[in-house]
Amino acid sequence: MRNVRVAALAALAVTLGSGCSQKRQGAAEHASASPNLNGSAPLNATPLVYVSNETSGSVAVVDPATAQVVANIEVGKRPRGIQLSRDRKLLYVAVSGSPLVFPSKADSPPPIVDRNADGVAVVDLATRKVARVLPSGQDPETFDVSPDGSTLFICNEETSELSALDLSSGKIRGTANVGKEPGGVAVRPDGRAVYVSSEKDDQVSVVDPSTLAILAQIPAGKGPRSIVFAQDGGTAFVTNELGGSVTAIDTGAQKSKTEIAIHEDSPMPSGVRPMGAALSPDGKLLYVSTGRGGSLAIIDIAQLKQVRSIDGIGDRPWGIALSPDGKLLYSANGTSTDLSIVNLATGNVDKRVHIGGLPWGLVVAL
Repeated sequence: MRNVRVAALAALAVTLGSGCSQKRQGAAEHASASPNLNGSAPLNATPLVYVSNETSGSVAVVDPATAQVVANIEVGKRPRGIQLSRDRKLLYVAVSGSPLVFPSKADSPPPIVDRNADGVAVVDLATRKVARVLPSGQDPETFDVSPDGSTLFICNEETSELSALDLSSGKIRGTANVGKEPGGVAVRPDGRAVYVSSEKDDQVSVVDPSTLAILAQIPAGKGPRSIVFAQDGGTAFVTNELGGSVTAIDTGAQKSKTEIAIHEDSPMPSGVRPMGAALSPDGKLLYVSTGRGGSLAIIDIAQLKQVRSIDGIGDRPWGIALSPDGKLLYSANGTSTDLSIVNLATGNVDKRVHIGGLPWGLVVAL
């Protein structure tokens, strides 16, 4: 839901982001390591974590080995969704001219909307600068990259659309109506379908990536958010923020097959709010952040059951990602304004890295 984090974020209003333009470039503080292409060894084998910061207009670059922010890349207003290109040379970041909505006051002016700020910022990881800003449709939130790297499929939250952006031409080739407030999008591993969650309609739309026709609409839990596929693509997992669950979808039959209840060992008053999701490198476990629950749920994919909870990882963890070896999990914690580095073997938060503002999403790259 658009306003689910309103009360917790009121104190952050003064940090709302800065403008962007089609030609802007972000300031770089350090040169980045060469990307790891074709399995070759990079110049610097230490993974870095890139964290989008919704209220600062930037992406923080974190060295998890030293637990320090080594750079901040200015990308534009309200950065949220963040992903790597398939060749891992570029970082895509969704930026939006739709401001955060804070508690209204009778004498407050209406929020300023800047449609010129909508887009996908393309960051060159070698220079840590924005090379260009691509069109995105109105209010982009999240997106996914097609398996061949040619297309971005973008959720447009305010217009209830999915936009298909052709990366070669830099143009949107079409849109699909996918339900109210789409918040999560994922391309099936075989590339033949795009799954989009609708927070308001409690459903997942399945879209043909070529024609953008709706192939199916599948019921999910209440307030569906992120979508992650099992490695074989046979199951899609959908986090349900308001339902306290994860829906497992049979992608062959195009229907829900079970609802996985999420719990915490040390329950928070707000309850669990499943948000982000990440698959373990071996494909056996699904990790789910619980938002205001402040915990990490671990689901055994073979059993379709939660088997563990790691509590107290941060305040409102949303975006999560794993280290390349799968031993560490990184979480972007919105209201504690930091990044947690979680040791999955011990269940301990080894380090907390102050990011500031409102950390939202993250990716890990060499």
